[in-house]
Amino acid sequence: MPSPDTSNTLLALSNNIAETVEQVGGAVVAINSGSRISSSGIHWHNGIIITSDEALQRYEEITATLSNGQTVPVNLVGHDPSTDVAVFKLQQTEIPVAKIDDATTLKVGHLVLGLARSYEGDIRAALGAVSVVSGAWRSMSGGNIDQFIRPDITLYRGFAGGPLVDAAGYVVGMNTSGRRGTALTIPASTINRVVNQLLAKGRMTRGYLGLGMQAVRLPNNLKASLNLTSASGAIVVNVEPNGPADNAGVLIGDVIITFDNSVVNDTGDVLALLNSGDRIGKTIKLQIIRGGALVELEIVVGEKSVTND
Repeated sequence: MPSPDTSNTLLALSNNIAETVEQVGGAVVAINSGSRISSSGIHWHNGIIITSDEALQRYEEITATLSNGQTVPVNLVGHDPSTDVAVFKLQQTEIPVAKIDDATTLKVGHLVLGLARSYEGDIRAALGAVSVVSGAWRSMSGGNIDQFIRPDITLYRGFAGGPLVDAAGYVVGMNTSGRRGTALTIPASTINRVVNQLLAKGRMTRGYLGLGMQAVRLPNNLKASLNLTSASGAIVVNVEPNGPADNAGVLIGDVIITFDNSVVNDTGDVLALLNSGDRIGKTIKLQIIRGGALVELEIVVGEKSVTND
């Protein structure tokens, strides 16, 4: 038999966890998009529901099952496959709003909860610890994610799109499936950025240069002669006529080594800087190698819309 002190401690922890699930669970909904297994969603702001984009089967005729068991229609605001965030608007229904906090407070070993809601309206929970926290990363489709967060929780069916909840009862991100079904969390700061852009514009936008690139390794003698810190860059293999790059004087064969003062090691570095969308319409500097010499060009970043199909 455990000692009385141990028993009381475990009981207090258990009760605290159950209380947190109850408090946060009111802001968790089920998202029904035509699949036999619903995904989950979070009431992020007043009338705004977010969920995992990859968990959706369609974008029309979507309903949400609320904590009281009521099922109501929701309308798509927009979605961003690159960050796995889809945003819906909830019409005229009063349900609790999630308390959002910054995921930068998370540390490896912190206890966290993953929450979900079933199609029938039942709340579900999984308890675990944060197993990995690291810096910003780029998804396979080029999305900029502010932190890499891997919670050691099991994402049962329907948990994708649900919240990651810290020990203080705050939602710090949205859970989604990584490789081989492991849990990953999209942090709140990334979600806020996507939500704000979709609400403002109704679509996601990306910076646009109008050129094709390939990663290239620089010869050691060229690196030494130009006193470069990087051994690689992005070589231009195509320039779209009358596009931003063409208008700026970029030529096929130019090797981009810095973009807006950020070092370019490969094409992914350029795409990551464009994907944030905050450089659209701005004049930035490209540092390139042309004919063995350094050349600096100014380019006005264009806009490319991401369609919500």
